[in-house]
Amino acid sequence: MTDNVTPDKQSAAQEMSAQTAMTDHLRQLLGADLQDADVVQDQIVLRIPASAVQRILAALRDDKYAAFNQLSDLTAVDYPERPERFELVYQLLSMRNNMRLRLLAAVGEGHAVPSATTIYGAANWAEREVWDMFGIFFAGHPDLRRLLTDYGFEGHPLRKDFPLTGHVEVRYDDTQRRVVNEPVSLVQEFRDFDFLSPWEGMQAQIPGDEKAGKEG
Repeated sequence: MTDNVTPDKQSAAQEMSAQTAMTDHLRQLLGADLQDADVVQDQIVLRIPASAVQRILAALRDDKYAAFNQLSDLTAVDYPERPERFELVYQLLSMRNNMRLRLLAAVGEGHAVPSATTIYGAANWAEREVWDMFGIFFAGHPDLRRLLTDYGFEGHPLRKDFPLTGHVEVRYDDTQRRVVNEPVSLVQEFRDFDFLSPWEGMQAQIPGDEKAGKEG
């Protein structure tokens, strides 16, 4: 009897088996610190408490079997309706196992999270960006300054309650000969719209109109 399993299917099955084995190993490794573990869309996803971030990242990096030795990304998502408003997202890569891992940690507004800079150097600017965009404070960060916005910027632009227009606008003042920051002032100029026809204001003849005139 011919085996109908294609090489692609066999490779996918092996990958799934490796992810399942890794997930089981991580459950034992992290123990009570782990809130949830699953494989979602071919990627291991772990939910952890924000207070245990440093401890868990160090364990994932130093464990010889897991060997998640690279932090490839760190960001956050804002869910204003949740009791713990923000969700930190850590993307890890194990080059030894050619496997990716996602860590999710819920963070309440105004709560501090231990900095991951002592575990992964790549967390430095990533945490600065999250602080700048979302206002999540990382305790123990060596230089937690804004990264993308200007000095004196108010608020955190990627929060969903941040106004789309912002609070201030930047422009060059010819009189002062310098760039100035001032409150946003949006002026709606008078416009005369004709909602009956998009062609109403056109003087040129639209192809086909001459035939319509003759038929009339």
